[in-house]
Amino acid sequence: MTAVAEAAGVSKWYGEVLGLNAFTASFGTGITGLVGPNGAGKSTLFKLLIGQLHANQGTLRLFGENPWNNVPLMRRLGYCPEHNQLYGWLTGQRFVEALLRLDGMSTKKASTAATAALKVVGLSGAAHRPTRTYSRGMRQRAKLAQALAHDPDVLILDEPLSGADPMARVQILRTISEFAKDGGHVIMSTHVLYEVERITQNIVLIHNGKAIASGDIHAIRALIDEHPHAVRIETSHPRQLAQALARMDHVVSLEVPSEDTLLIRTRKPDAFYKELPGIVADTRLDVRALESPDDSLEAVFRYLVG
Repeated sequence: MTAVAEAAGVSKWYGEVLGLNAFTASFGTGITGLVGPNGAGKSTLFKLLIGQLHANQGTLRLFGENPWNNVPLMRRLGYCPEHNQLYGWLTGQRFVEALLRLDGMSTKKASTAATAALKVVGLSGAAHRPTRTYSRGMRQRAKLAQALAHDPDVLILDEPLSGADPMARVQILRTISEFAKDGGHVIMSTHVLYEVERITQNIVLIHNGKAIASGDIHAIRALIDEHPHAVRIETSHPRQLAQALARMDHVVSLEVPSEDTLLIRTRKPDAFYKELPGIVADTRLDVRALESPDDSLEAVFRYLVG
């Protein structure tokens, strides 16, 4: 497999805090998932790959080149940061256009490219609404649109599914898959293995700044299945949704910790994520956000690192 990105002994310090610790891994063509708990070093690695940070030690290459201070290389990649970087007063259209203009694209071309990118991520109908009115899933798709708009060779996506509702997740994963099918490459991070399992079998596991495993995920998935997988859903009707989800035979427990939150634990998260959109559509109950605490993944990492 040809490597899109390679890291050899890469370390990065923030003062006395070690963000990456002799990280060594290879990211091949197509889609690769970077999986690790919060604080594992995923965002630090991505900021190194996009040239925003410089490594203190080791060698990092993207398409065979050093990304640090490499403007031509930066134009070949599209980046989605983990946290929302939207200007609430701008519409989705203007937001994407503005970033394209900053990259030197003409006004006319930027408008055309922004319209096309928003269509790809399913936001055409909301393109002229201020982004402050967007749901969390819509904001994630707007960030994905700006990453796609200039036709990059590789997407670097930091937790692109974080907080997205089930329908938005389906759209985001479909967009990523189509990009890869058209010859693009994707490196995406998540703390939920099952999110990337749906679109790739190639993963790199990161923990405490180190790559601890890479390659096929089947053996790792078997380890994770030993631990109930937690999912937190924000909804106006947690009890009604709990009644609908209770029919799933793989659901271990259901809790309503607050008036707008439902906490589910399941032993078959792959089946849960597959069935959830249909249940939400059938019951017509609103789901504002969905996220998975990384407790179960932490347990697996503790097992792997001994």
